[in-house]
Amino acid sequence: MSPLPSQARFITHIALYLALAVIIPIGFHAFGLGGRIFLPMHIPVLLAGFLVGPLCGLIVGLLAPGLSFLLTGMPPTYAVPLMSLELPIYGLIAGLFYKRLKMNIYIVLIISMILGRLVFALGLLVLGLFIKLPYTAAAFLSAGGAVITGLPGIAVQLVLIPFIVASLRRYQKIRLPFKIASFMSPITERFFV
Repeated sequence: MSPLPSQARFITHIALYLALAVIIPIGFHAFGLGGRIFLPMHIPVLLAGFLVGPLCGLIVGLLAPGLSFLLTGMPPTYAVPLMSLELPIYGLIAGLFYKRLKMNIYIVLIISMILGRLVFALGLLVLGLFIKLPYTAAAFLSAGGAVITGLPGIAVQLVLIPFIVASLRRYQKIRLPFKIASFMSPITERFFV
């Protein structure tokens, strides 16, 4: 049996991480662990960026909130567009800084979280101009960008993600790096994979 072509492998990775982005939050909610506290959807998005690349992280981050909402009703309606802005930044920054710039995984995680939260706050500010939201951008930022509420989730990410990435790289359970697809230009491919 021959290995999958790179385009099929890339699509398979997107499907895997999207499935995890729906299933993991269901597991957390089944045990009464809140999504705003443990941030379970962030884990697969970050893993997609770290393990596959920035384009995969970007796509998974963009699609995961909407897909999860359509299948499970989570996250809340107002949060879907905001998370669809925040999570792609997580995946994109994780892939770019870790895979391209070869930065330390912990530093990349922290940068991803900060930039993602800033984009969330910006989206909150813009969305708040058009509809009534449960909280404003000012309230979000004054609460530390929801850092205080999400501290358990941030701790989980800082422990779990480096462990998973290191384990998968060590045992080479997945093939890294691989080329995305033949239809991409060499410039785009170098940037996104």
